Amino acid sequence: MEKLSRDGIEKLMTENKLDAMVTPGTHSISVLAIGGYPGITVPAGYDSYGMPFGICFGGLKGTEPKLIEVAYAFEQATLVRKQPPLSKSIELTQKNLYQSI
Repeated sequence: MEKLSRDGIEKLMTENKLDAMVTPGTHSISVLAIGGYPGITVPAGYDSYGMPFGICFGGLKGTEPKLIEVAYAFEQATLVRKQPPLSKSIELTQKNLYQSI
């Protein structure tokens, strides 16, 4: 795993002077985890059925602050996240809560 990490992700990122690698979805999370690299996934959009999908930012060990900064900047630039709708059970619970106050 060390050789694959060193000759793969680390080589790619250092030779190209990258702050982060970006991949659609969450498929790269397992690769990052196996190598001990940090990753963060944020909302990126919704498909034609309204299902959300994300984008993953990954980096080298110790780059968590930079990844958080990049992910936050992406979220602020796209503003794609939507508040999920409340389910009926939550609405009823909230209604009962408000009535008892």
